[in-house]
Amino acid sequence: MFLTRPMRSGELWEAAKAYRRVFFAVIAASAVLNVLLLGGSFYMMLIYDSVLPSRSLPTLFGLLVLLAAVYLFQGYFETVRAGMLADVANALDRRMSRRVQDAISQLRLQGNRSLGDGLIPMRDLEQVRAFLAGGVATLIDLPWIVFFIAVLFALHFWLGVTTLVGAAVIFSLTILTNRTMQQPSSQVAQLAAWRNGAAEANLRHVELLAALGMRERMQDRFEGINRRYTGTQNALNRTATAFTGLSKILRLALQSIILTVGALLVINDRASGGVIFAASILSGRALAPVDQAIANWKNMIAARNGWQRLTEMLSKVPPAAEVATTLPAPKERLEVEGLFAGAPGSQTPIVNGARFSLKAGDACGLIGPSGAGKSSLGKALVGIWPALRGHVRLDGGALDQWTEAARGRFLGYLPQTVELLEGTVAENISRFDPLRDNDPQSVSEAVIAAARAAGVHDLITRLPQGYDTPVGAGGETLPGGQRQRIGLARALYGDPFLVVLDEPNSNLDADGDAALEQAVLAIRERGGIAVIVSHRPGIMERTTHAMIMRDGQIAAFGPTQEVLAKLIPAKANPAPVN
Repeated sequence: MFLTRPMRSGELWEAAKAYRRVFFAVIAASAVLNVLLLGGSFYMMLIYDSVLPSRSLPTLFGLLVLLAAVYLFQGYFETVRAGMLADVANALDRRMSRRVQDAISQLRLQGNRSLGDGLIPMRDLEQVRAFLAGGVATLIDLPWIVFFIAVLFALHFWLGVTTLVGAAVIFSLTILTNRTMQQPSSQVAQLAAWRNGAAEANLRHVELLAALGMRERMQDRFEGINRRYTGTQNALNRTATAFTGLSKILRLALQSIILTVGALLVINDRASGGVIFAASILSGRALAPVDQAIANWKNMIAARNGWQRLTEMLSKVPPAAEVATTLPAPKERLEVEGLFAGAPGSQTPIVNGARFSLKAGDACGLIGPSGAGKSSLGKALVGIWPALRGHVRLDGGALDQWTEAARGRFLGYLPQTVELLEGTVAENISRFDPLRDNDPQSVSEAVIAAARAAGVHDLITRLPQGYDTPVGAGGETLPGGQRQRIGLARALYGDPFLVVLDEPNSNLDADGDAALEQAVLAIRERGGIAVIVSHRPGIMERTTHAMIMRDGQIAAFGPTQEVLAKLIPAKANPAPVN
């Protein structure tokens, strides 16, 4: 009932199967538990049928001691079962959380925006974890309804029949609950993601919204989404409450009917008084799992929907293939061969047929009008945007011949919009690298070296806590110029071979421009390659090559002075550059 046949496959199912021995142990513990649950009923029956007629105190205390032992074992197995399920749930979460995060990132890099705020899969994984820790026990107990009904049949045929009919009615209610709540549960999850995404966007762009007088309108938009969410959630809660209440009423009514049937049997001398009370307790225990399932049906549906979404998502993004042969870090050349590249998820190229090469020690300035494809080419050079056709090669190896982590060690990238991550200045510069060459001290040395190369060391040391100064979410505690220079230091961390800088001086003052020029020279001197998208002429003087792009194509490429000389006659009617 919980997992449909298509869901019993895929990575999540295989990960859960790794713990099948634990699940078998849980099933065994559940079997013992359910048998022990007979203790209270049999105790009640023996009290009425044996102890009271005989007035035997030794028998009473003997039965009480036995019952106490039963309850102790029951508590022990209940604790063991809960502990095993919690351990499995946590182990599965630890095993899959990294994989789910990677899949989310891969889908975003592919241009897939169906995940909303990107947190839906992580919420789904949490729902699955919570279900495994608590809800699985209810499902395992459900088949034991048959066992308790069989015991009732053993007490008397009509007691068994009455309970069986009641179980059929309540089980039908369970199926109706499933069909009624499944679609609204999915709608609530989608609306929750939409609502959270809208709230997060309003906070992220609060300064822009305030400046343009849009804050009230965007809040109204959020309120509209929120009203839909709360309305659907309220309707779902009302439905769940109604089914839960109806289930409890039916179960209580069934116990009363069992007492009535038992009383009729006693009146006709076909059962003892103890049987009446034992049957009442057993019937309640038999249907308790159904009652619990209906009470927790909303969570069970959420877990099932989450499981299904995770299975579908992971099937779209298979794990990255391991690179069997690790290529050495490049040291000689960059070659771009007939490159067509476009935005992730699109087959329309923005870069059309780019072809050029640079060798160690070269620096290329990239200019052209807005929308010419300069930033797109830069993203393709570092592997952010996929190559639709053609290749980007470093020392002859295509970018996908290194793992992402290995490739990141010899690539540096500074995007137009510098985004720092919540943490310290040093952590951002080091790309949150905990160890470098297994030497923690080397991280500090590499961080300071990168900061010096970016000309930002003195600026950092003047911050309140120096390199340990928190930058806040997105680097919000730092001015734009400081963020850009720290971003430049991050791009230079570890002396990468290829460094792509997209408008690196857009927020820099004269000192920042000078530091940038020195950084480009330093890249050249140590045998690296720099590609700089810039509209300021100063940085072009530090390059060996220049490239002009128009309409996604390379209009000119060659030594800087030659390319700029060709550009001078066109200044009578210049194209805007950025």
